[in-house]
Amino acid sequence: MPGNMWDDAEEPGDLDLRILRVGALPVESAPGALRIRLETTRGPIEGILHPVEGGTSAVICVGGAMGGVDGPADGLYARLPVLLADARVTVFRVDYRQPNVFEECVLDVLAGCSFLRGIGAEELALVGHSFGGAVVIKAAELHPAVRGVVAMSPQLYGTADVETLGRPLLLIHGMSDTVLSHEASEDIYRRAREPKRIALFAEAGHSLIQARDAIDRLLAEWLPPALAGAPLPGGREEHDIL
Repeated sequence: MPGNMWDDAEEPGDLDLRILRVGALPVESAPGALRIRLETTRGPIEGILHPVEGGTSAVICVGGAMGGVDGPADGLYARLPVLLADARVTVFRVDYRQPNVFEECVLDVLAGCSFLRGIGAEELALVGHSFGGAVVIKAAELHPAVRGVVAMSPQLYGTADVETLGRPLLLIHGMSDTVLSHEASEDIYRRAREPKRIALFAEAGHSLIQARDAIDRLLAEWLPPALAGAPLPGGREEHDIL
């Protein structure tokens, strides 16, 4: 992995992570879903996989500093498989090995990319919230199969090299966020290269729950063409929540 990966933080001496074996069990509460355990040289990575037959696209979702697999906006990540079903997109909801340790969480996302590529995915998109928004931006800078990135309520730390991303970027932030100001997304947007888009929701807080339905529609519209490499609308937009 390239130097300066961690911005101004001290770069870890050993950034190697290899998947040793994969385990899978059905998820009783979600028919068709599998609880995945990736045994790696740095410890186990767990997550929930929603596989779709006949498609070659996949999305990896990660949470904030505390980890978890549900995501913001009232459990967005659990809804994504349904929202993307018509486009035949597999969804992998990854839980961090070491929540809030930036470099380790980036490695978890990269391991998820390798796993999905190994089971047949050709085009990948990454979705992250808060701390995870910066994690997916950094991971996308490092993995060539990533076609698009969605960073929701992202932090600034970890995004210093966003201008090197070179992939479609969608930023989503609540303008009433009192945890991480929407100015963080505005700053990332200014520095990122095209194609880029920022959607701001006037009354939404950090969890984005107030904009749940609008975000569902936005991701269902944005992710499939991003995965397909199709042209995407860009620009800055502000929304009232109806």
